Amino acid sequence: MTRRVLFVCTGNSARSVLAEATLRSWAGSRFEAFSAGSQPAGRVNPYALDTLAAEGIATAGLRSKSWDEFSGDVAPPMDIVVTVCDSAAAEPCPVFFGDFVRTHWGLPDPAAVEGSDADKRAAFAHAHAVIKTRLLAFLALPDEIWADRVALKTALDRIGLIPADKACV
Repeated sequence: MTRRVLFVCTGNSARSVLAEATLRSWAGSRFEAFSAGSQPAGRVNPYALDTLAAEGIATAGLRSKSWDEFSGDVAPPMDIVVTVCDSAAAEPCPVFFGDFVRTHWGLPDPAAVEGSDADKRAAFAHAHAVIKTRLLAFLALPDEIWADRVALKTALDRIGLIPADKACV
């Protein structure tokens, strides 16, 4: 069974796109990955695209899009919605309604980093390392957990608590 996962944040230009592309690359037929934003930036951040390309992850077709594409009667039903906004920095997290399991995997927005190109590249590399670490834990969830929504929610919430200093690089 293929499950659908939607990564949501505000701008849909960096973190949610990194998560979408990485899960799509790693998941095979187990998952379909999507991303969206409550206030889409209109373009994917070039540092996000460079980060993905440097790791051999396909970037073709990635775009900044509104979550409106994932609501309504014609939208594909989601199994999981993951918010990736940084509530610790008082960034507003979008609220998305539907019959799916919700979880929060917050992390700082690398697109908000100011400084040199090297500083920005480092911020995107770090954000992607955190995302990859969390996605590895996600992909390692046992098949039987999907039958128990409470256990699944608990496991997903724990993944969101994996600290940045535990990220693979």
